[in-house]
Amino acid sequence: MKKALLATAALLTFSAVAHAQSSVTLYGRIDAGLEYMNGVPSGNGGSTNRFRAESGDWGTSLWGIKGAEDLGGGNRVLFQLENGFNAMNGQAQGNLFNRWATVGIANQQFGTVLLGRELFISNGVWDFDPFGQSNWSSASLVRGRNWPQSSNNISYQSPKFAGFDFYGQYSFSNATGWNGNGTTDQGRQAGAQVTYTSPYFQVRGIYDEIRNPNNGALGGIYDPANGGNALNKANGNGAYAYSREYTAMANVFLGQFKLQAGYQAIRTSGMVAQLPGQPTALDHEWGGVTWQATPAAALIGAVYHVNGNNGAGNATIYSIGGSYNLSKRTLFDLQVATVQNSKSANYGLNANNYGYSAATDNPIPGHSQTGVYAGIQHSF
Repeated sequence: MKKALLATAALLTFSAVAHAQSSVTLYGRIDAGLEYMNGVPSGNGGSTNRFRAESGDWGTSLWGIKGAEDLGGGNRVLFQLENGFNAMNGQAQGNLFNRWATVGIANQQFGTVLLGRELFISNGVWDFDPFGQSNWSSASLVRGRNWPQSSNNISYQSPKFAGFDFYGQYSFSNATGWNGNGTTDQGRQAGAQVTYTSPYFQVRGIYDEIRNPNNGALGGIYDPANGGNALNKANGNGAYAYSREYTAMANVFLGQFKLQAGYQAIRTSGMVAQLPGQPTALDHEWGGVTWQATPAAALIGAVYHVNGNNGAGNATIYSIGGSYNLSKRTLFDLQVATVQNSKSANYGLNANNYGYSAATDNPIPGHSQTGVYAGIQHSF
C-alpha cells in the first residue's frame, strides 16, 4: 500500500512538472475607430469625401494561439496560429489562419527553425517605420509590397551574437516548375535579413524576392483575355506584387526621441510595362521621429516618398499622429496624413492595388488624398 501511494505521488509530481514545462497562450489585438478621407473615387470619374467606421488603421485586428513545449537541454517545440479580422463586422481575413500557422524547434544555442505560413520577411520594415506599418505608412506607396504573407515556408532565426542576428525565409512554389508555373497560388519566395543592435542605434538590411506564380518571373502584367484567372488579376500590380526588394534601415535612440529612416529599391527582371504608368522599378524612402513625451504619450511625424519609372511618377506622404496609453494594454491613437501625387501618379493613403477606379480607392492621377483617423486599440 505504501509503495502504491509513493508511485502515485511520483506520477502526479511528474505530470505537474511536465505540465509546467508546456504552455499555451491565447492572445490578440482589437483596433477600431473612425476615418475621414477626401480624394476618394466617386465611380463616375470624379472624387468625393468619405466618413466611415474602420478597423485596423493603427494596427491589424488579430487573434492567435501560441505555445511551447520544453524538451530539456535548451530545446523547445513551438507553434503559432494567427488570423486577422475586421473588428467592425467580425469578418475574418482569408483563410482561418491567414497570418501564422507554424510549428518548429528552438534551441538556445543554435536558433529557431519554423515550418508553415508566416508573415513574409519584407514585414521586417515594421521595426523601422515611424508609424509601425499602420494603414498609412511604409506599405502605402509600394501598394502592399511590404506586408504580404508566405505559405509553404521554412524559416530560420539565429540567436544574437555580438549584437548581430540573422533571419532567413524560403517558400516553395509547390509547383512542378521550381519558381511557379500557374498551377499554384504562390510562386517561389525567399529572403535574408541581417540586424545589428546596440544601446544607441540599430541597423537592418533585407534582400527578398517574390516570384509570379504564373511563370516564376519577377514581374507580371494583367492579361485582359484571361481576366477571370485569379493569378492573372494580381499580375496587374507588376513590380508591386512580383519583384526583388533591397532594403536598408536605421533606428537612432536619443533619450526621449527615436529617429528612423529607410530606403528600398524594388526591381523587376524581364518585365515589360504594358499598362499606362506601370513601373518596372521603384525607389522608396522614408524618415521620421517619435517623441516619447511621457511614459504614456508619444508624438510621431514622418515623410514617405516613392519614385517609379515608365511614367509612374512620384508621390509623398506627410503624416503626423500619436498615441496615448490608458494602460499597458489599451491606447488611443490619432493619425493625420496627406499624399501628394505628381502629374501622372495616383498613389493613395491606403496600400491599394495599381490603377484608378472606385475599386482601387486611389485618387485621380495628379490629385492628392488626405485622411484623419482616430481610434482605440486593446491587446490581450
